[in-house]
Amino acid sequence: MADYFETDTVTKEYDGKLVRRILSYLQPYRALVVLTLAALIVSTLGELYIPVLQQRIIDGSVLARFMAFNSDVMRRQDLSAEARLVCDEFAAMPAVVILGGMIFVPQNQRTVIPGKVERELRDKGILDTGYWYAFSCKPDESAAAALIHKYGALFLQAEDGETGIKAAIKMTDLYSLPPGEIAVIRSGDISSVMRGGIIFLAALVLVFVFTFSQIWTANLISQRVMKDMRLGLFKKTLSQSTAFLSRHPVGRIVTRLTGDVATIDEFFTTVLTAFLKDLSVMLGVLVTLFILSPQLALCVVLTLPPVLILTIISRVKARDAFRRQRTASSKVYAYLAERLAGIQVVQLFRREAKSAREFSERNRELLDANLGEMYVFATFRPIVEWFSTFTAAVLIVVGSKMILSLSVSLGVLIAFVNLVQMFYAPVTDIAEKYTLLQSAMAGGEKVFKLMDTDEHIPDAAHQVTAPHAGLIRGHVVFDNVRFAYKKGEDVLRGLNFAVQPGEMAAIVGYTGAGKTTIINVLSRLWDVDSGEIRMDGVPVKNIPLDELRRAVLPVLQDVFLFSGTVADNISLGLELSQEQIIEAAQAVHAHEFISRLPEGYQTMLSEGATNISSGQRQLISFARVIAHNPQVVILDEATSSIDTETEYLIQMGIKRVLSDRTSFVIAHRLSTIKNADRILVLSGGTLAESGTHEELIAHNGLYAGLYRLQYAENGAAGSV
Repeated sequence: MADYFETDTVTKEYDGKLVRRILSYLQPYRALVVLTLAALIVSTLGELYIPVLQQRIIDGSVLARFMAFNSDVMRRQDLSAEARLVCDEFAAMPAVVILGGMIFVPQNQRTVIPGKVERELRDKGILDTGYWYAFSCKPDESAAAALIHKYGALFLQAEDGETGIKAAIKMTDLYSLPPGEIAVIRSGDISSVMRGGIIFLAALVLVFVFTFSQIWTANLISQRVMKDMRLGLFKKTLSQSTAFLSRHPVGRIVTRLTGDVATIDEFFTTVLTAFLKDLSVMLGVLVTLFILSPQLALCVVLTLPPVLILTIISRVKARDAFRRQRTASSKVYAYLAERLAGIQVVQLFRREAKSAREFSERNRELLDANLGEMYVFATFRPIVEWFSTFTAAVLIVVGSKMILSLSVSLGVLIAFVNLVQMFYAPVTDIAEKYTLLQSAMAGGEKVFKLMDTDEHIPDAAHQVTAPHAGLIRGHVVFDNVRFAYKKGEDVLRGLNFAVQPGEMAAIVGYTGAGKTTIINVLSRLWDVDSGEIRMDGVPVKNIPLDELRRAVLPVLQDVFLFSGTVADNISLGLELSQEQIIEAAQAVHAHEFISRLPEGYQTMLSEGATNISSGQRQLISFARVIAHNPQVVILDEATSSIDTETEYLIQMGIKRVLSDRTSFVIAHRLSTIKNADRILVLSGGTLAESGTHEELIAHNGLYAGLYRLQYAENGAAGSV
């Protein structure tokens, strides 16, 4: 069981070569990839713009306070170079308001003053100690103009015929007025807030639309990539040799096509897009922080090293926890599959209690592994949130001092707090997506390992010597054929025989003599190790597989019917009319029971065709072979599951339909082959005897011994 249920271990945390191979599946969908990246960029820029917009609304409209500079002393010669540079820049700014020898400069992220310069300007009387509110209104705006005239002593004002009335009032005086009058004076700011709100809503809608587009296109790409991978794996599996399929259980291959491919889906939809989005947000946040305030941004950067160290430690812990969880879950699945498959043996030998104890141990190990994985994330997330809160606290403390010293505006500080929260959210997300990345690496490695395995039967599709299937007569020659399923354990040992076109050759022998193996190598389910099999003088290796398998069709001992209608199982891909299907069924006397089914030939068969009897399944498989009209027919224990009456009907149909066709019949019941043209008796992988029934009985060799053995078991020769 350990080989069947592999223990999923991850030897590599990240494999660049593997990732590049996964990304190569994006080539057919380049346009969608471009759309996804474009949507990702726009949505990220929109998310980064929202805090910046908040800062502008707060500084420009909500807070809206101005620094007042005395223009008469701004040109003092005793100013330091830094102070003189600040004065020159502010005086030249287009957004300033000049009234009564005072220059009013709005405080925002573009008008910061270093602390040392701010103290120098205040000490020398250039910068007023308080904050002002400067505005303008048109003369016909009677409410604002009336308030200016009403409280003339509080305002600095100047009348301009073109732009209207400019005025400035100290913030302390402004907020001593009644709220209604404050609203009149600040009506322009209220309108600006409304416009900012509309822009803010539009930005949110834009982010939503492009985030939706990015997620939708990423999932669309992922689904198409999974479709391509599943199709490629399925085609690759169909083309593999029987030797390959015999070494790889169905459950493992199905897991590759489903579960492991699904991890690739997670790679595109959850890991790759999340990583790109998170990294772009983190980088964008850092750039935005330095644009808004390099000093505050430096404070944020100084708090990052502990977070980076924590992330590295968490990644290692998550990797180890992931490996333990996958190992423990594989053990549980393996034990469950083994015990449930052998539940009858467990019950008969009274091993329920011991099995329960053993399963409890494995289940406990899985529980501990799952709890260990949860412990990593349960520890990491709160610590990251603590660092996020700590960084915000540092920003508030440092930023408050900078606000008081005019080094930063309140809007910038609020934007910083929001941006820091945006920065730390991807940190947590990236760490938690790391486990999914490992799972994708493990799944991708298994998928491509299966994809790279090439054990198909060589197809001579371009051999010019290959005859057309319609021209094959069915002259079969085995020339010194040797074959072994496992090296050193030969099943066929220098087998030689020839079957003429139209002959019915029966193959008999004890179990393990190589009867079924002859059929496997003739239809090239396996290739022989040495010697040669020829069809009409042409080596079967030189006949295209499609033509060979169109000409050679078996009726196997274990009948397999697909879920679908009876007619579909008979035609099995051929474009046959209803009349042709009925004719094939009538040839083997299957028409009678099919007609009695609820919907006749359109009756749906369940999985494994369990809704009809084994004998009826055998008859349908006979009708399938006859409908495909092969030149060589193989009956491998084909009547072993059929009662005597049904067998008699089949023998009648076979005798009529297989005339002038080569046929091989393998049967333990010698009554089915007494009329064969030739009986090949195998022993130890070689041809021991050959001849008709009468000749072999007269020879009194191995066949005669087998015949007498069955005669003795059944009590009369006529019943054999």
